[in-house]
Amino acid sequence: MRMPPEERLGIHVKRAEQELMALKHVALKPSGLTVPQYSALYCLADAPGMSAAALARACLVTPQTMATILGNLENKGLIERTPHPWHRNVLETTLTDEGRRVLEQADIAASAIEMALSQSFSAEERTQLVELLSRLSDAMHAQARQVPGGCKALAPFSRAQAGDSGERS
Repeated sequence: MRMPPEERLGIHVKRAEQELMALKHVALKPSGLTVPQYSALYCLADAPGMSAAALARACLVTPQTMATILGNLENKGLIERTPHPWHRNVLETTLTDEGRRVLEQADIAASAIEMALSQSFSAEERTQLVELLSRLSDAMHAQARQVPGGCKALAPFSRAQAGDSGERS
């Protein structure tokens, strides 16, 4: 028996995520940033010198995707990548002055969306929503153990690995 679409949680989660990303895309357009670029700058502002691999984990993207994002940000003059003083194969990434300026502009727009969303719920509802989404994530990670390749597929999204630092996009 097929599960009706209205009962499929994945459809509702995907719709909400896509709507959020579409709104942020439009809001960030004046800053010249994409949502993934904004996310990378946002994370770097909190942790200057972060490696590309750590940044990929924090932003919930693959290392290959992060390499492209960082290349584009470097070409725009928003970040600098320099060799780590002890680990020559690791590049430390930091924001430039222009990167900080652009991030500040972009964060005003992105934060306005987040604040409006947050105000749609009471404090208790927001706490409950975060708890429910966390349970949903936990259930997916548990299910991944039952699906061949599931754990590997979800590895980039491990909250322990990413530090569970919250939503960054």
